[in-house]
Amino acid sequence: MPKISCILAAYNAQRYLRPAIESVLAQTFRDFELVIVDDGSTDTTPAIADEYARLDPRVRVIHQKNAKQVIAARNGIDSGDSPLIARLDADDIAKPDRFAKQVAYFDAHPDVVLLGGAYEMIDDAGRLLTTIRQPEDDATLQEICLTGRCPICQPLAMFRRDAYEKVGGYRPAFVTAEDLDLWLLLGEVGKMACLPDVLIQYRQHQNSISEVNQKMMIGHQRESCAQAWERRGVVGKYQFMGETPWRATGDRNSRHAQVLKYGWWAWKSGVPSTARHYAWQAIRSRPLHPGGWKLLLAGLKQGRDPS
Repeated sequence: MPKISCILAAYNAQRYLRPAIESVLAQTFRDFELVIVDDGSTDTTPAIADEYARLDPRVRVIHQKNAKQVIAARNGIDSGDSPLIARLDADDIAKPDRFAKQVAYFDAHPDVVLLGGAYEMIDDAGRLLTTIRQPEDDATLQEICLTGRCPICQPLAMFRRDAYEKVGGYRPAFVTAEDLDLWLLLGEVGKMACLPDVLIQYRQHQNSISEVNQKMMIGHQRESCAQAWERRGVVGKYQFMGETPWRATGDRNSRHAQVLKYGWWAWKSGVPSTARHYAWQAIRSRPLHPGGWKLLLAGLKQGRDPS
């Protein structure tokens, strides 16, 4: 029985699946298994997953009919017995020392059941956008979750299997907010923590999300918080703050705002070429809007990317 089961749910992920898998196989901590759950993909995802399973005995593949990521994750976790569960999405990239740092922290902190960390946000081409660091202490992380926000990025989360099983695992009823819901449940049986270290590159796509799905996600977040307030006896103490959409919907204005956000993130990260790339996208989208031109000027003044 390996110490870690890394669960990677994949649906039509052929474009990015290989780098994701290889980032796991390159971990400096070697005592793990990689469970790839093919969620009814119609592209070459199943063949890619099976190829790696033939090449490396640490890789197992589960093929299932399309049932959404939360079901795929549950099936992957239920298929093993490792005491630690790591998550990774099929388009993200784990840093080589991710597992080593998380395992060392768990070994030193037996009261911690859920562990996150810092991460780099990259775009669909792998360009750096920004680096996100979260609070490290349990009290602050608990409070953030109880207001409907998710301070632990699911693709870099690691948690203890016994705690996961104790709370009943991912709940399919919260399909668009299963991460927040599970973090709230785990926070009731142990402590949360975040490492200051960057553990993964978290890929952001410019795909829009429908307003229906956006509303469903917010509704699930709100209901999960309401249930947590009731379980913890803190009704009236917290205010739900998870209503601000973070991804573009189908309209031009929201897509324009998203590319500007990506561009300014890159500019603040000292990557002017990426800032200019998104400035031109914003300008093409809305030529008369000053936002794209301001970003382009800032990117030009910043000069070249650091070597």
